[in-house]
Amino acid sequence: MKRILFTGGGSAGHVVPNLAVMQELKGRYELAYMGTDGIERGLVASFGCPYSLVNCPKLVRSVTPKNLAIPFRLAAAQKRALCVLRERTPDLVFAKGGYASFPAVWAAHRLKVPVLTHESDLSPGLCTRLVARKCRYVLTSFPETAKKFPNGKYVGSPVRRALLGRDRNAALAKYGFGGKPVLLVLGGGSGSRALNEAVRADLSELLPRFDILHLCGKGNLCQDPPRGYVQREFETDMASAYACADLVLSRAGSNTVFELIALGKPALLVPLEHASRGDQAENARYFAEKELCALLRERDLGQLTSALLCLYGNAKIRAALKTNSAAIGTDAIVGVIREVIG
Repeated sequence: MKRILFTGGGSAGHVVPNLAVMQELKGRYELAYMGTDGIERGLVASFGCPYSLVNCPKLVRSVTPKNLAIPFRLAAAQKRALCVLRERTPDLVFAKGGYASFPAVWAAHRLKVPVLTHESDLSPGLCTRLVARKCRYVLTSFPETAKKFPNGKYVGSPVRRALLGRDRNAALAKYGFGGKPVLLVLGGGSGSRALNEAVRADLSELLPRFDILHLCGKGNLCQDPPRGYVQREFETDMASAYACADLVLSRAGSNTVFELIALGKPALLVPLEHASRGDQAENARYFAEKELCALLRERDLGQLTSALLCLYGNAKIRAALKTNSAAIGTDAIVGVIREVIG
């Protein structure tokens, strides 16, 4: 059985798409994962494949003495990655981006192991730009992104098959909802302070109109939640969370947005603009221009309730979601893997 080493981490957005592809390959290939001691380690643990720890340093996007140690820590990570690849002897390395994937790609190129990387965002991230020439293909979620690389190949975004086709009534019963439309609030894996505060400030206006499922991030639960407001730090059963939702308030990470579009969920996107390279804002504008979502700047969160009510009554967005052409890329990615290693 041929072996594939997956890599990527630093945020859930670099891990969850890998898991979507890995689920499709389970039983057909021998799978393993390389990542840091970050969020990816916990997420991959539930999948049950071997995990190799390689702590790669992250570039801080500001002037800081911490960046001075990066060359030395990176050299150590590359040395460790070489050892892992020599031990695992993979036939392919599949990288989902983020700083955590760089050592594995570097080591694979050094050992002449073919590499595929997948870029989720419209504008490629730093790691993708650094490793592109070391890869057989740079796979992309957006057709425009593929054109930026000589070896670019548009495949769409990997979407977890388990999210599709969940029974809505069972999902409503799980959370104790019924009668009112449901607003699902997503703030990312660690929660969004801005979204959490805006939603809770508007509960008196929102709850007469919606039941609310709020995924608020670890350590962000509020005391004595009112009736109709269900909060979770983290939801492992995202299929049920999506199934019960009539509309969604979310950050604009590419993977989440593609999931929402694939499921036909009207979404109000509030992109992360600070401590970011601007990828979420660019993703959100792209989809808003195609009328597949609504867009609200973080500075305008004082208008949250009115923006959600406008979204709920927006027939153009609902119609566009029914006829959208955004590709679910899981099967296409599996096809490329087969093309490369059989």
